Amino acid sequence: MDVLHSVILGLVEGATEFLPISSTGHLIVVSQWLGMEQTEGNKAFEVIIQLAAILAVVANYKERFTFKHFRLWCQVFVAFLPVAMVGFLFRHQIKAMFSVSVVATMFIVGGVIFLMAERWIKYKSPSVDNLDNLNFKQALWIGIAQVFALIPGTSRAGSTIVGALFVGLSRKASAEFSFLLALPVMMAASGYDLLSNYKEFAGEQLMPLVIGFVVAFLSAFVVMKLFMAFLEKFTFVAFGWYRILFGGLLLFLA
Repeated sequence: MDVLHSVILGLVEGATEFLPISSTGHLIVVSQWLGMEQTEGNKAFEVIIQLAAILAVVANYKERFTFKHFRLWCQVFVAFLPVAMVGFLFRHQIKAMFSVSVVATMFIVGGVIFLMAERWIKYKSPSVDNLDNLNFKQALWIGIAQVFALIPGTSRAGSTIVGALFVGLSRKASAEFSFLLALPVMMAASGYDLLSNYKEFAGEQLMPLVIGFVVAFLSAFVVMKLFMAFLEKFTFVAFGWYRILFGGLLLFLA
C-alpha cells in the first residue's frame, strides 16, 4: 500500500463510517477498483483506521463523556453485547463473506429497508427525541438490530439507525446513539485487528497507516456535523435510494 492509497481509503472511511451506507462495503469496493490485493495487512488497515472515527466521536460529543451520562453509557454497553457475542463466535465465517457480490446485495436490501422504515414512521411521532429519555429495552433492541451489520455491506450505522427508528427514536436521536454505539464496536474490532496484525505495519507500512488514520479522523469529524445538520431538514430516503442504485451498479459491474 502506498500513501495515495492510504489517503483515498482514509477519505472513504471517514466519509462513510457514520452514514448508513456501509463504510466496510465502500472500502472493499474502492480497494478492488484501486487494484489492491486483499492481503491480511490491507484488510487490517481498513479496520484499524476505523479507530480514527472513534476519535471523531469523542471530539464531537466530548460533553457526553461525564458521570452525568453514566446511564446512557450503560445503555450503550447493553446495545454492544449482542454484536460482541455473535461477532466473536462467528468471526471467521464473517470474514469469509467479504466479497463484492455480498456487499452489493446487502446494499440493495438495506436500501429497501430504509425506504420501508421511512414509510412506517411517516405518520408516527417519536417517543424519544433526546437520548436522556432512552430506556434499556430500546437500547437492547437497537443492539440486536446491529448484529445484521456483521454481514458486509449492511452498514453498522444503517442497521442501528433503522433499529432505533423502529423502537421510537427520532432521526437525530437515532443517529446520535449510532455514533456513540460505534465506540465499543470499533474499539473491539479495530483493537483486535491491530493486535493481530501489528507486525504488518512495521517499517515502510507505518507511514501509510498514520496518514490514512489522520485523513479518516478529519473527514469523519466533518461528515458527522454535516450529517446531523442534514437530518434537521431531510429524511433517510435519499440514503435508501443511494444504496439501491449503488448496489445495482455493483452487481452490474460484477
